[in-house]
Amino acid sequence: MDSENHRVRSELGRALLKSGALDSDWLPSFALVQRSAFLPDLMWPFDMATARTVTVDRTKDPELWHRYAEDNVPIVTQWDDGKHQGSEPGEVSTSSISMPSVVFPMLRDLEVRLGDRVLEIGTGTGYNAALLGVRLGLSQVVSVEVDPAIAAAARTALERARLPVTVITADGFEGYAAGAPYDRVIATVGVREVPFAWVEQTSPGGVIVAPWGTHFSNQDAVARLIVSDDGASASGHFTDPAEFMSLRSQRLPFAGHNAYAPAGVQGADTSSTALPEEVFTGGEFGAPAFAIGLRVPQCTHTVALKREGTRRVWFYGLDDMSWACAFFRNDHPETTVYQSGPRRLWDEVESAYGWWERAGRPGHERFGLTVDAEGQTAWLDEPGASWFV
Repeated sequence: MDSENHRVRSELGRALLKSGALDSDWLPSFALVQRSAFLPDLMWPFDMATARTVTVDRTKDPELWHRYAEDNVPIVTQWDDGKHQGSEPGEVSTSSISMPSVVFPMLRDLEVRLGDRVLEIGTGTGYNAALLGVRLGLSQVVSVEVDPAIAAAARTALERARLPVTVITADGFEGYAAGAPYDRVIATVGVREVPFAWVEQTSPGGVIVAPWGTHFSNQDAVARLIVSDDGASASGHFTDPAEFMSLRSQRLPFAGHNAYAPAGVQGADTSSTALPEEVFTGGEFGAPAFAIGLRVPQCTHTVALKREGTRRVWFYGLDDMSWACAFFRNDHPETTVYQSGPRRLWDEVESAYGWWERAGRPGHERFGLTVDAEGQTAWLDEPGASWFV
């Protein structure tokens, strides 16, 4: 079993190096920190071949467990904020360990130097904190976890691995002022607003790396922000697209479909559009959804499964009860759109998509974010060039 586990880890390391996700700076940490040492006996990996979440129990199938533990897949370790019981997946995944091909590029974005102090937001299993501790020294890393049970499990795993990084049980939204200032801050949870506390607790010239997005979708991008010389703001471009569970205090405030349209599309205003279905189904990390989310604030959307050649895409206003629905059908060049409420949500979405096309279909890397005491602003290409909230 040990030789097989070593083979699987070696294959993963080679694949990560070949893809560029892992570089020589982080190779020693990868080699010294076993991902499997930070995973529970019962876990729920996402199987890439079948595109579904599976249940894996080490006590029942240790070989399968180790294969997933050292594979390049995301693994859920908690459902429903710990209320979930049983071995089958729960309703909402609330803690996980990210796939290594996401973990190491984010660590690379952090650009740590020997002597740096790092604040990590979202301890999770403790794996990411362990990687940082090996690279920088255990006393240089502080990790904050809001869930007491998850924090306790991470401490146990870190102690067992002889990597006792400091883990604080607290709301990461507030950072951890007692340990400030930090040279680097990294979030392993998605945020909809970068707290100014993170900027205040980072030294001038320091770096903040965090998955950021809007409530429009789960399609985030990794923001790499540099704190200004006066410490009054942080600004920078996005790097890679990503998808993370949201910081608990910033979860989607959605009342559910029936609160908006209990009677379906009955009584709604109707129109048509030539916008293709692929705008909303053209890839897991498509730039259009990210851009639309920036241009259409306080809106979320869902893409229904396709049934008998038809698909509905729903849009819901989060600041009122406005909604819209685009009803796509195979072999129909025109799509019927239904809208209800004071906001014309579909009109806003269609306008945002047109803006994205006129801007040259920019990818995530052309967008950026600035955070200061007044809030945050997203922009395109350069701060001040094309501002929008």
